[in-house]
Amino acid sequence: MPSLLVTGSHGQLGSALVARAAAAGVPIRGVGSTDLDITDPAAAAAAIEPGAVVINCAAYTAVDAAETDEDRAAVVNGTGPGVLAAACADKDARLIHISTDYVFAGDASQPYGVDAATGPRTAYGRTKLAGEQAVLSALPSAHVVRTAWVYTGEGTDFVATMRRLERERDTLRVVDDQRGSPTYAYDLADALLELAGRTDLPGGVLHATNAGDATWFDLARAVFEEVGADPARVQPCGSDEFVRPAPRPAYSVLAGDAWVSAGLTPLRPWREALHAAVEALATRG
Repeated sequence: MPSLLVTGSHGQLGSALVARAAAAGVPIRGVGSTDLDITDPAAAAAAIEPGAVVINCAAYTAVDAAETDEDRAAVVNGTGPGVLAAACADKDARLIHISTDYVFAGDASQPYGVDAATGPRTAYGRTKLAGEQAVLSALPSAHVVRTAWVYTGEGTDFVATMRRLERERDTLRVVDDQRGSPTYAYDLADALLELAGRTDLPGGVLHATNAGDATWFDLARAVFEEVGADPARVQPCGSDEFVRPAPRPAYSVLAGDAWVSAGLTPLRPWREALHAAVEALATRG
């Protein structure tokens, strides 16, 4: 395994990647936004070692805020990845760029394949799609890995929020008309490390999520079950009860067949991953 550089290393996925690589004895360096401005060509060139693998987890992820701050989101999500890709091309380095289900319209009825037509309906989705295009234009050998519904169960992600609300409320209402694939950040990190170790794969787009799909309501109930609470305390509702500046995709399940066809290990079912996540959190206290 060549040396790894992870941008956005203080975020959810970046932190998981650094931890997993370190545990496996893989040389890795993590940088946050204060360490490396990915939109600065000179800084990017200085940070990337010849022959390294760069995993770009840096992103503007405030989906709602992006609706009124699209210019800033475009710089981080669109311009920055292109700068990194150009620097990697100059250094003969590889790039794995993380993208999102939000590049799709979210109105499908079956899992989106890697070649499915995009059609983002949010500023966040538009800027992430621009980043994909910039990366593959500057470095066709790069891998763009789309994922969705990523969590660790810590901080303020959905699983962490459900764990907290289970302690604070007798009942709660969770939307049951948005469907996706909950993805455990540490499973995704393992998958990305496997991809980083492969030098025989052509560049392009891949999808990586835990297997299966669920609504947010399904996921909330599963969290309650995992912590020993009565899942009936979680009640379903429609998205119209929680109107937000950026519309959420009604359907954002990503097909993983291209990942498997590449000879990469499929991620386990989301329910198994959730069990492992909650168990790990309980062990850590």
